[in-house]
Amino acid sequence: MSDHPETFLNHLRTAAVGILERFPEQLKPEIYALSFRIWRVDGDDRHPYVAIGYNTESQYERETYPGDEGEVRWNYAYWLLDGFEMLGNIPEDPAGSRVYVEEVTRLGAWYDGEFDLDRVLHDDDLRARTDLLRRHFYDAVIDLARHLHADGVIEKTLGRPLPVVVFDMECPGWEAHATECANPPELIEEFMAWLREAGEI
Repeated sequence: MSDHPETFLNHLRTAAVGILERFPEQLKPEIYALSFRIWRVDGDDRHPYVAIGYNTESQYERETYPGDEGEVRWNYAYWLLDGFEMLGNIPEDPAGSRVYVEEVTRLGAWYDGEFDLDRVLHDDDLRARTDLLRRHFYDAVIDLARHLHADGVIEKTLGRPLPVVVFDMECPGWEAHATECANPPELIEEFMAWLREAGEI
């Protein structure tokens, strides 16, 4: 048995390469940003996932309207969001689920039982575990984006470096911090300029 069991981050790094390679060839030239959309099954932080997708120039042109080009180009509310492959503690990713549960259990963050939001909100221990689960997953997804840049995976697979916008629709505003941490500064100049113009940062 290996002295270094597979980590959840290593699983994300390996699996994400295949996802990028499976993006439709005909769309690759018009992808201008990748999207890492974080969500959780039924609001349960023990079952998080990231949907790895993209937005295209065609989608932007369909949605854009005069005066708000930056808003439509960079606000994920206008982006393609459905139909993308997902990684995390979900049935669609059985290998990731196994590694994830083992890892957060070792960290002391896992808890058993049915998910009950009221129980989580009123139990200090569960609230702390939930916070740790969320931070652990956030860190893994941001690190995944950084790794895909550093290893040249995005450039090799899509033909050029592209920004990765990391967001969680349950935490509006967090995408500014997450995306800044996930990308080389030169790739997100336009994104950050839009945030400043919108008064988000």
